[in-house]
Amino acid sequence: MDVHEYQAKELLAQFGVPVPKGAVAFSPDQAVYAATELGGWNWAVKAQIHAGARGKAGGIKLCKTYHEVREAAADLLGKRLVTIQTGPEGKPVQRVYIEVAEPFEREIYLGYVLDRKTERILVIASKRGGMEIEEIARTEPEAILQVIVEPAVGLQAFQARELAFALGLNIKQVQRAVTAIMNAYRAFRDRDAIMLEINPLVVTKDDRVLALDAKMSFDDNALFRRHSVADMHDPSQQDPREAQAAEHNLNYIGLDGEIGCIVNGAGLAMATMDMIKHAGGSPANFLDVGGGASPERIATALKLVLSDAKVKAVLVNIFAGINRCDWVAKGVVQACQTVDVKVPLVVRLAGTNVEEGRKILAESGVEMITAETLAEAANKAVAACNAATQEPARARA
Repeated sequence: MDVHEYQAKELLAQFGVPVPKGAVAFSPDQAVYAATELGGWNWAVKAQIHAGARGKAGGIKLCKTYHEVREAAADLLGKRLVTIQTGPEGKPVQRVYIEVAEPFEREIYLGYVLDRKTERILVIASKRGGMEIEEIARTEPEAILQVIVEPAVGLQAFQARELAFALGLNIKQVQRAVTAIMNAYRAFRDRDAIMLEINPLVVTKDDRVLALDAKMSFDDNALFRRHSVADMHDPSQQDPREAQAAEHNLNYIGLDGEIGCIVNGAGLAMATMDMIKHAGGSPANFLDVGGGASPERIATALKLVLSDAKVKAVLVNIFAGINRCDWVAKGVVQACQTVDVKVPLVVRLAGTNVEEGRKILAESGVEMITAETLAEAANKAVAACNAATQEPARARA
C-alpha cells in the first residue's frame, strides 16, 4: 500500500526525522490559510498523488505570495496529473501539501528497500539526489552507495556514519545525517514498510538535514497489525477495479490486454497469462479468485473483468484440488446466468471430478467454449478474441 508524501512525512517525523513545516489542504482557501499559519516568505504547493516525478510534470509549484499559493492550489486540485510513473491516464489530485520552502545547499538521495535477492533491507544513497536520480543510477551506477542491513542486529550507527562520510558531509552535518538515517530506518522497520525513498534529503546553509520529499510503501500483509498505516489508504489513487476486487477479497491487477482472466491460484494465474502471450494474445488482467471458487465469487469476478471495456474474450481456468470440478462448474453456470456475458467465454476445468464438471457445462445451455488443456484454452481464447475484434471492422466495411 502506498501513502501520500505528507503522510510519509508525518510518520517520519514521529520517529525523529527532520522535515520542513507543512500542512495538507483540500481547497484553495485552505491552502492560503495553511500558508498563513505556517509563516515564512516562500512556499511549495505540492500535488499529492501516489507517484513520483511530480516536479517534472508541473505538480510542484513554488510561490512567493498568498495569491500565488491560491492560484497554484486552484490549478492543481481536481486535475489528473500525468507523470512518467502514472501512465497516460494520470492520477487525480484531490489534495495539495503546502510546505515552507527551505533554502538548501545540497541534495542527497536516501532510500530503503526490501531486497529480495539478499533477503535483507538495503540502504541506498547517493551524493546526487533530485529529479535526475533514475538517470544517474542508469548511467553512473558507481555513484550509488549501498549498505546491506543484517537483520539480527539491524542498521548500526557506524554504518550510518560511514554512509554519511561517503556522501561528503562535514562533521556537523554527519552527526545530523546519522540521526536522520537511523531514525528513517526505524520508521521503515517498525511500520512494516517495503520501500522508503527520501529524495531529496537536503542540507541547509546552517547544516541542518531535512527530508524535503518522501515516498513510502507498506506490506499489505502486515496492515492487520498496523491500523494507523491502514487508515492512510486513499482509494482515489487506486484503480477502481482493484478497489472493488479488494472489497471481495479478490486479487486483481488491471493490465492493457484484451483477454480477461479468471483463475484460482496465483501461480496458475501467472501460467495462464504466459500461455495467452505464447498463443499471440494479451491478458487484460491478473485475477486470482482464491481456493473457494463459489458461484458468488465467480459472478463477482466476471462482473469485474467485464467492466473493462477493452476485454474482447474471457478465459476461466480453474484447477479443482480441494474443491470439486462439478461444484465449480455449477458456480460458473450460475454466474453466467446472473451476469450478462456479451463476449466469448472460454472455460477450462481440471482436477477432482473433472468429467462431471465438463458434463454440467455441456448440458447447461450456456453459450461457452470449453477446453481440456491450458494450451488449448489459451489458443481458443486468442482465436475468439481475434474474431470478436474483426467483426466490428467487417461491419463497418
